[in-house]
Amino acid sequence: MLRLLEAWHDAWNAHDLDAVFELFHDEIEFENWNGQRVRGKGALRRAWAGWFENHGDFRFTAEETFVDDSVQKALYRWKLEWPSRERRYEGQPETRHGVDVLHFRDGKILRKLTYSKTSIEIAGKAIDLHPE
Repeated sequence: MLRLLEAWHDAWNAHDLDAVFELFHDEIEFENWNGQRVRGKGALRRAWAGWFENHGDFRFTAEETFVDDSVQKALYRWKLEWPSRERRYEGQPETRHGVDVLHFRDGKILRKLTYSKTSIEIAGKAIDLHPE
């Protein structure tokens, strides 16, 4: 599983949507940090296609990875650097920290639950995310 996660990380940073999706199970279930849920490879590809096309050269840095092969689960702690999409900060450099909880089946990622801190950094300044 660790090698799969390394390939997955590299595919993200290469902005290679096809390579990312090769590592997902057909029945992938994704829950984003904003609560959005998507099920199935086709639906997730449609949801992410625009993001990958207009990626703004996002970069993930793996901060920690914990793998439990016996239960087919992993915890992947990451840092994301990209042009912000937050209202009033669009395009400014943003750093976001989060965690993916990953479940595997048949050597593929079956479930991806993403959690992000509610405080991010934009242009070097801490910004608290909260609904308005």
